[in-house]
Amino acid sequence: MIMNYKKITSAVFGFLLLIMLVSCDALLDTDPQQSISEEEALTTPGNVRAALIGAYSLHRASTQYGGRYMFLPDLLADDGDVNWTGTFFQPREVFDKTISPDNSFTQSVWTGSYNTINRANNVLDALDVLDAAESVRVEGEALFLRGLAHFELVRVFGRAYNDGDPTQNPGVPIVTAPTRGIGDDAQIPRATVEQVYQQVISDLEDARDQLPATNGIFATTYAASGMLARVHLMRGDYENAAIEANRVIESERFSLMPSFEEAFNQETSPVEHIYATRVTVQDGAHEMRLYYASSDFGGRADIDILDQHLERYEDGDERADFFYSGGGALRTQKWSTFTNIPIIRLSEMYLIRAESNLREGSSLGDSPINDLNRVRNRAGLDDFDDDLSLQVILDERRVELAFEGHLLHDKKRNGESVGSIPFDANQLVYPIPLRELEVNPNLEPNPGYGQ
Repeated sequence: MIMNYKKITSAVFGFLLLIMLVSCDALLDTDPQQSISEEEALTTPGNVRAALIGAYSLHRASTQYGGRYMFLPDLLADDGDVNWTGTFFQPREVFDKTISPDNSFTQSVWTGSYNTINRANNVLDALDVLDAAESVRVEGEALFLRGLAHFELVRVFGRAYNDGDPTQNPGVPIVTAPTRGIGDDAQIPRATVEQVYQQVISDLEDARDQLPATNGIFATTYAASGMLARVHLMRGDYENAAIEANRVIESERFSLMPSFEEAFNQETSPVEHIYATRVTVQDGAHEMRLYYASSDFGGRADIDILDQHLERYEDGDERADFFYSGGGALRTQKWSTFTNIPIIRLSEMYLIRAESNLREGSSLGDSPINDLNRVRNRAGLDDFDDDLSLQVILDERRVELAFEGHLLHDKKRNGESVGSIPFDANQLVYPIPLRELEVNPNLEPNPGYGQ
């Protein structure tokens, strides 16, 4: 029996050694991850559909709408409403407004976004293998994903649209063709802020016109309009912002939930959600819960809510009660469960239409005061019956959309400082990642980072 055992052991060892050698050869023969061979090109409808799902998967990853598009800008814009108490130094740098060019969190926003853009471009390059009807929808979805990624990139790596001359200020590289290898053609320089915004608008308008009204968990024509309303608001194009927000509202496909709390932490997206990223235990990231929630709800309790924020709510505002104590501090209940993350809610559309109409002296769809009061009434507040000012609407955005990634962008587009830091300060723009500058000589760094 001993001899037989030794023979078996020797045979098994030899077999494992052979597998290891073959595996090593296979690893050595593997093509670079950035390359796609002709044999692996998207030549079948099934492959194109899988590639589109892959683009959505990246789009909702932690580097993007799984968290970092939202919580990092909110940390950068904070002036006393929250406190970062976590041990990760990368978000600490953002909170302290001292971001290093090699900060892995801000760098991941860049690389993750361009990975999504590249996957979308690969889908767009393979539309001819689909039938006509499917091709229209798939093209709209890919353009939607590409447009959103460019938009989020230019908002943090470029200067605000109202900060200097957007036709001269550097934005980010515009990539509209697949990158299937590393070469000189991949070393794209930064386009201007204006050029990036025009590309975003073009992509989203095409997406709006090609996407269906319903599309399961994926992008719809109203998701494209909702994001266009946000894009136009950032540019100060209030007429078009009102038009797109009004299109969403008047579709009557969405409605405010009866209570504020019902707009969050739902297993399926409620009727208030115009667009949300799907999060399940099998797939999806939720860094909003990770950093905002206490350990009792599966989080790290890294972002404390301070008294200054609570003072922004009026007496009787039900949103002021949407907090809980955990981990020695106050926490927002918006991100207390591992469920879908709302990206565009109907209340934002009412507030965009209200603000845009007020600025334009118009009443497209309804009056600014009526739109404001819809949001206030849902929060348990009486109608606002005083003279309506822009500041009232901006204050309403501050409490309705708190901790959803709007704060930095609202401050910048309105020329508001962050504490003592002016809105156009270098430190309120992310540094171009150091690794990108090292591999792409055509990129220019952002000022103020000593790159």
